[in-house]
Amino acid sequence: MYEVFSTDRRDTFVPHCLSPDVDWPNVLDGIRLHGHEEVRAYWTRQFAAGHPLVRLEGLSLDTDGTRVVATVRPGQRTATGDEWADGTVEHVYSFGGDGLVSRMDVRQL
Repeated sequence: MYEVFSTDRRDTFVPHCLSPDVDWPNVLDGIRLHGHEEVRAYWTRQFAAGHPLVRLEGLSLDTDGTRVVATVRPGQRTATGDEWADGTVEHVYSFGGDGLVSRMDVRQL
C-alpha cells in the first residue's frame, strides 16, 4: 500500500484495501473522512499541494492484538529529490470482517 500511495496508481488500490465506509483521518484539517470518495478527494488535495511520501519502517500488532501498527517516516518529493522527516509516526489500522481497512489512525511518537 505504501509503495503504491506515492504513485499515480493510488486510486486503483482503494477498493482493494479500504472498506467502502472506511473511517480515515484528515491530518491537514483535523477531521475524520468516511468512504472511498472522501479519501480520494483528500489524497487529490494532498498531491495538488505537493508530492507526499511515506516510507514503511516497521510493522507490528498493537497492544490489543487486533490492530496493525505501521511505523512510517513521512517525506516530500521536491525538485531536488526526496526529503524525509527526522522522526516517525505510527499508522494504526483496524480491519473489518471483509479483511479490508475499516479505520486508520495516526499516532505521533
